[in-house]
Amino acid sequence: MDLIGIIGLVLDFAALIVGMFFKGIPLGMFLEPAALTIILGGTVACVMNSYTSKELRNIGFLFKLLFTATDKTGAVETVRFMSDLAVVVRKEGILALEPKMADINDPFMRKGIQMIIDGTKGEFIMEVLSAEIYEMEERHGDNAGIFTAAGTYAPTLAVLGAVLGLIAAMAYIDNTTLMSQAIASAFIATILGIFTGYVLWNPFATRLKQKSKYEVREKRLIVEGILSIQNGESPQILVDRLKAMLPHSLQKLLEDGDGGGMDERKGAA
Repeated sequence: MDLIGIIGLVLDFAALIVGMFFKGIPLGMFLEPAALTIILGGTVACVMNSYTSKELRNIGFLFKLLFTATDKTGAVETVRFMSDLAVVVRKEGILALEPKMADINDPFMRKGIQMIIDGTKGEFIMEVLSAEIYEMEERHGDNAGIFTAAGTYAPTLAVLGAVLGLIAAMAYIDNTTLMSQAIASAFIATILGIFTGYVLWNPFATRLKQKSKYEVREKRLIVEGILSIQNGESPQILVDRLKAMLPHSLQKLLEDGDGGGMDERKGAA
């Protein structure tokens, strides 16, 4: 569980509730049926109109992924494991990797290692694995796009809710009590649209994009490591090559030996 994400979400709602308290606004006003229907129902409907059922079927998993902790040290573990494989190849040759396949749960790495065991040319390995990374980025971009779309529609629907509220207010122009209630409803729709769009959906999209960046970086490390192993480079050259692809914080972790070696390659999320 990603505590930072949970804390951020709690702070989002806390800021709204505390702000309402200081302004003397009753919390129950946000349960106004018309505003909730227009903003929440309208946002869901717009997203459904924008994406197919195939693209939306994993929405539950995406919400879970949002608050699942990302192992940022996974790239360090990848470098260490690739270095171990390079040692094996230098001592015993490429075919010595075959028994190691049982320790690799990541399908992407398994495919690459199997290709060098089979004697596949480096250019073709790069082409195949790069295509997989590209398709993964496209898939991740589509997933984040669902929340980006929701973040676009919600504030726009807020304008629709406000206009409908003001129209209702004009209908009660002779009844100040009902007119004030209609105006309040209009502003509630505005607040809900802005809050859900800019405080929830757009940040969720950004969060998914960040998670995608970590995974893409690790996949690219694997590609470079596989090509380095195939070329027979020494373990130290391999480590130096892959370390250059890491951010400074992870480079330091790799140098200090705090990333921890790994006896087997865990499957990537």
